[in-house]
Amino acid sequence: PPGTRCGWLRTAFLPRCEVRPGPEFLTRSYLFYANRLFKAYQFYYWDPSCRDPSYSLVIKGKLRLRQASWITRGATEADYHLHKVGIVFHSQKAMREVAAWINQTSGEGCSGFLPPGRTWAPGALYELLSAKTERDCTAALGFAMHELSLVRVEKHYQPLLQPQQSGSRLVEELYLGDIHTEWVERLHYRPTGYQRPMQSAVHHVHPCPVCGIIYRADEHHPPILPVRAQLPMQLSGSWVSTRCEVRPAVLFLTRYFIFHGSNHTWEGYYYHYSDPLCKQPTFTIYASGHYTQGIPSSKVRGGTELAFKVTQARVTPMDQVTVMMLNSSEPGSCGLTGSWSAGMEQDITPTNGCLALGIKLPHTEYELFKTEQDAKDRSLLYIGERPTDGSSPNSPDKRPTSYQAPLIQCAGASEEFSNYVSLKYLGKKDANGNEALKPLPVAFLLFIALLFLRWD
Repeated sequence: PPGTRCGWLRTAFLPRCEVRPGPEFLTRSYLFYANRLFKAYQFYYWDPSCRDPSYSLVIKGKLRLRQASWITRGATEADYHLHKVGIVFHSQKAMREVAAWINQTSGEGCSGFLPPGRTWAPGALYELLSAKTERDCTAALGFAMHELSLVRVEKHYQPLLQPQQSGSRLVEELYLGDIHTEWVERLHYRPTGYQRPMQSAVHHVHPCPVCGIIYRADEHHPPILPVRAQLPMQLSGSWVSTRCEVRPAVLFLTRYFIFHGSNHTWEGYYYHYSDPLCKQPTFTIYASGHYTQGIPSSKVRGGTELAFKVTQARVTPMDQVTVMMLNSSEPGSCGLTGSWSAGMEQDITPTNGCLALGIKLPHTEYELFKTEQDAKDRSLLYIGERPTDGSSPNSPDKRPTSYQAPLIQCAGASEEFSNYVSLKYLGKKDANGNEALKPLPVAFLLFIALLFLRWD
């Protein structure tokens, strides 16, 4: 953001609707100016393919970057101020529903936002928020821009794909703060993790079939994404993270799953780190169990509901901070008391999990899955988003309604992802010959993270 004029839009190499908790289906396009002003578009839809628009928001304000975040390493904290928020309805149905929400749940200043029976006017812009008049009718929509309070920009290079070409192209991605999974919490939640990244309109991953569609859209002309084939759920095989993943409560990790469709069993590896680049490992969790036959989700169209039973788990501490924490845990609550050492795996099944890491065995989680193909025909797997409060979806009513960052099927993982994927800890020295297994510089941050840890 601030600097030269930059346009950001939805992650281009994943041409799909965003699914937020609820569920809500949307696409976004954000524009930041050199004078710190920004203009953001959020386009909402009735359907998970982003082809049937409901309403669009145009958001104007000012953003000021502050300092490096002491909670989320690698992020920058920012302050923002909203000047105006306007809404354009794309059907009479959308106008009627949104007006009813505002009239029923807003204060006196918004109770007459739209008179009953008001006819939909195509292209009409209605003011939801104005800093000048101190009017704010956005709460009924669950709208907040707290995502702007946590910012991170990443740059990397994508190899050119054509055989006759050599070299690479610059890719810039913008990470903004995560959205709370509970609707009532999102209005005051201050993020500590990220949403899926947005991508520079100029320096983006190729190919990108929908980049131009989203970038050229405005509140009167929402993007209509191309028709995409619905894929059957096929879990069998190995799936891996495409990059270092950042979750709320200071968690950095990569994931690796193996699903055995013949007997509905699964194995999962969770590699945890102390840094946002996933270079400094802290501990690894291996878990296994079985899963149920999936059924189509009634809440999130295109999703599949499954139940996962976790029956076994093993833990490998990778640094001295984690070793000390596990050795000081309550006797009988996490493996053999006082027996932990760096690099040595230990079975925690006999102690019914590990209290210090928030792992309870046996354990059942109610999940939401989805498979897709990206623009390069690689298979992607989306697993339900973890609850922001660190709890577990251990009952059907807690089943996710949105997704985490996708995993890619190992057969389709290409060289361009090699900088993000860390499936094994190779060696103990870095490029300078220094020990690579370093404890977290601020040890209590790791301790806090472990207290809130929930894994999938």
